[in-house]
Amino acid sequence: MVEALNIALKQEMAKDSSVIVLGEDVGKDGGVFRVTDGLWEKFGGERVIDTPLAESAIIGASIGLALGGMKPVCEAQFDGFSLPMLDQLISHASRIRWRSRGRFAAHLVLRFPYGGGIRALEHHSDSPEAYYAHTPGLKVVIPSSPYDAKGLLVSAIRDPDPVVFMEPKRVYRAIREDVPETEYTVPIGKANVVQEGSDITLVSWGAMVRECKEALALTPYSVELIDLRTISPMDTKTVIESVKKTGRAVVVQEAPRNCSVSAEVAATIQKEAFLSLKAPVKRVTGFDTVIPFARMEGFYIADEKRIAKEIEKVMKF
Repeated sequence: MVEALNIALKQEMAKDSSVIVLGEDVGKDGGVFRVTDGLWEKFGGERVIDTPLAESAIIGASIGLALGGMKPVCEAQFDGFSLPMLDQLISHASRIRWRSRGRFAAHLVLRFPYGGGIRALEHHSDSPEAYYAHTPGLKVVIPSSPYDAKGLLVSAIRDPDPVVFMEPKRVYRAIREDVPETEYTVPIGKANVVQEGSDITLVSWGAMVRECKEALALTPYSVELIDLRTISPMDTKTVIESVKKTGRAVVVQEAPRNCSVSAEVAATIQKEAFLSLKAPVKRVTGFDTVIPFARMEGFYIADEKRIAKEIEKVMKF
C-alpha cells in the first residue's frame, strides 16, 4: 500500500502542477512511513513542503492554498495528531462551498495513517473516522488494499471537495497485490463486494477487511464480504441489496462501539432491509476505552476468531 500511494502521488503531481504535498517530515525524510519517499527529490521544496509540527497551521495553510487554486495534499503524521485540525476542517473546509453559495470550494486532501496493531504510543493508534463522517461537506475514504489505495487517492486528489483519506497503517506493508503502473481511478462512494455469498453479509473497511477475509476460512457458511471503501458518502445500496439476499448481517470495525460508523450501518440495515432480516444485526467493534498499549492491543482489536464467533451466533439465532 505504501508503494501504491507513493505512485499515485507521483503521477498526479507530474500531471497537475497545482498538486502540492505538505506536512510533517514529508519532504527530505519521505514521511514517517515513507509514503512520500522521493517526492522532494523529484518535485523540489516548493511543491513538497516540510512544515513545522503544527497541525492547525498545516490544515489552515491547505485551506488557503485550495481557495487560491492549488490542490494541496496535506498529511498529519498520525491519527491522533489530526485532532487539532478538526476546528478548521469543520468550521471552514467542510462548509466553504455552502457558505459561498458554490463560488468557492476547499479542494484539498488530508491524509494520515490510522488504527492500531503496530505497538505504537498513545495518540498513534486511534480510529477517528466517525468524527469526520459526522461532518457534512467532508468525504471520508479508507482503502483496504494497495489497488484500492492508489485508485482512491487519485480520485480524492481530483475531487473538488475536501477529502479525509485515512490509511490503515497495520496493512501498509502487510498486503501485496498487482497494481497497474498506468493511471486509473476507483470511484469515491462505491463499495467493493470482495466475496459473494448467500448465507450472511459481512461489512467492514480498512485493516479489518483483512481480518474478515481470514475469518471466512473459519466458518462453514457462505459469506458475502463487503468493503465499504468510503465511509462518507457511504454506498448503502450495495449493503442493503446484499442483506436482502442473505437475511443476516455482521458489521466489523476497529473503532470503539459508541456512536460509531458500525451503528450507522446497522441502523440503515434495520430501516431499509428490516423485513428481510432473519436475525438481529451484530456489531464486532473495539471497546469504549482508549486503545491500550502493545501488550493489550490484541485483546482490543477484533481478530478472525472473534469475527467467526459472531458470525456463528447470528447464523444460529
